[in-house]
Amino acid sequence: MLVFFIDTVDVPGLGNRGYLAGGREAAVVVDPPRDIDRIIAMAARRGVRISHVVETHVHNDYVTGGLELARLTGAAYLVPAGARVAYERVPVGDGDTVDIGDGLALRALATPGHTPHHTAYVLEEAGRAMAVFTGGSLLIGTVGRPDLVEPRLTERLARAQHASVHRLAAELPDETAVLPTHGFGSFCSSGPAAGDATTIGEQRATNEAVTEDADTFVARLLSGLDDIPAYYAHMGPANAAGPAPVDLTPPARADADEIAARLAAGEWVVDLRNRVAFAEGHVGGTFNFAADGQLATYLAWLLPWGKPVTLLAESPEQLAAAQRELVRVGIDRPAAAATGPLAAWLRDGERPRSFPRATFAELAARAADRGTVVLDVRRESERGREHIAGSLHIPVHQLRDRLAEIPAGTVWVHCAGGMRAAIAASLLDAAGRSVVAVEDGFDAAREAGLPVVSGVSDVSGVPGGAPARITAEQARTRTGLDGDAVLLDVREPEEWAAGHAPGAVHAPLSALTAGAPLPQGIQGRPLVVICRTGNRSRQAVELLVGRRIDAVDVTGGMGAWAEAGLPVVAGPGDGSAVAGGAGDNNNAVAGDGGRTA
Repeated sequence: MLVFFIDTVDVPGLGNRGYLAGGREAAVVVDPPRDIDRIIAMAARRGVRISHVVETHVHNDYVTGGLELARLTGAAYLVPAGARVAYERVPVGDGDTVDIGDGLALRALATPGHTPHHTAYVLEEAGRAMAVFTGGSLLIGTVGRPDLVEPRLTERLARAQHASVHRLAAELPDETAVLPTHGFGSFCSSGPAAGDATTIGEQRATNEAVTEDADTFVARLLSGLDDIPAYYAHMGPANAAGPAPVDLTPPARADADEIAARLAAGEWVVDLRNRVAFAEGHVGGTFNFAADGQLATYLAWLLPWGKPVTLLAESPEQLAAAQRELVRVGIDRPAAAATGPLAAWLRDGERPRSFPRATFAELAARAADRGTVVLDVRRESERGREHIAGSLHIPVHQLRDRLAEIPAGTVWVHCAGGMRAAIAASLLDAAGRSVVAVEDGFDAAREAGLPVVSGVSDVSGVPGGAPARITAEQARTRTGLDGDAVLLDVREPEEWAAGHAPGAVHAPLSALTAGAPLPQGIQGRPLVVICRTGNRSRQAVELLVGRRIDAVDVTGGMGAWAEAGLPVVAGPGDGSAVAGGAGDNNNAVAGDGGRTA
């Protein structure tokens, strides 16, 4: 038996992995991150030449280093043939095989689902499958998300994902190692990884994508999808166009006056120190994204895309590490940076700001006080499992745009462990709010005597699960003339006027969030909630279910509705009731009672 190796290129901040695999002389790189100097150094230590660079798909969660790595090393750049890219590459189709040398070969297997063109690669030694690089297809105990490409394709891709996983399970031997790119914390994964290593045999026995029938799998998968990081919208286009080489040289240095000037100009100044140090003292107006947390994911998610960002770090080493993380998500060059102690970032006479940190036990002692606001900044799926009764829910990635929704008072902000609460506390502090960051594990909330309730509703059929999602066709049936439910459109007025389902009721999410009642004519009726893509409808469903209203939402929103060929009417309205509107519209549902014709 010949000898081969597989080295893992960990990208823990993004929850991803790339791979370097080969024999005595040559190696292939699969799904490389953008900072390729690490991979070049790994190959040098192995004493091998990089002969091929391979992409399983056009990535939506990070900027690839594949194009630049192939250019620098002279390697062939293999990209699935179905991917639309703007650069020269070797298009790969199902069954294509490339020779690596030393009896090693890489064979392509079409595995659509995570993307339409997704391709897995089987590493074969003397014709025997040893490992399969599954990218965003088969993950450890889960699969990649099918909703990152186009909302109208989500259900179709979910079914393709099921078929692809079954293909891998059927065609590969039990002992084949499964080596995914996603699933170690990446939001490209539809669920958390169930371990660190696995084989085809283990996944055949335990992965629900294999053990469940297609309809059950698709329904469960679609009902559990959470919000998509906003910066993902920029990753695919960057990868399709061809990323530029990275520049990791130190940015221009900023003194205290420049830091103040950039804050005054509305730019973002980000403090990379740990959350304890930030809470104890920081420059007013700065935001805290700790370098030892998921810096790239959360900063790229919250930062308005393209906005200049200045970094404040304790040391040059911390700054350099942060730059490396940020180029992986397309934040290429900080506008400026400063290192050293807090005092160096403050102008003469300027005092640092601070805010307190607390435990859930301390919150329990103050929760009943007048003016105490409990803010939960976890994701919807986390809150759906259990949350503090009466708390306000705004996921941290939405907080920047929803600060006005937080009532007056001292905001006690919590997440699951403290990292996201610290980010949120810094945003609130910069906005001038009185804030307390809860630095505690959520399990301690119940132990502290706080009223913790489990689940928002069991409408998904899974105790403690997230509210259910249904397809556009199912929504049409449920809200049609013979259906039992009302279609509730939660888009804004201009979107509604551009085109909506006939007979739908219009209730903008902004009005519902502000406390507007539902029209009396639909109160007590089951609701099917729809928006443009499915994100706002999820928020609306959580709000409605929290009010004990039977509600589900439509996967893919109006995009999926139109794609299914269902009727759409345009104009300011069709006589349907409008929540929060004027006149008698709040008291009746016109026409067919809100059911679609």
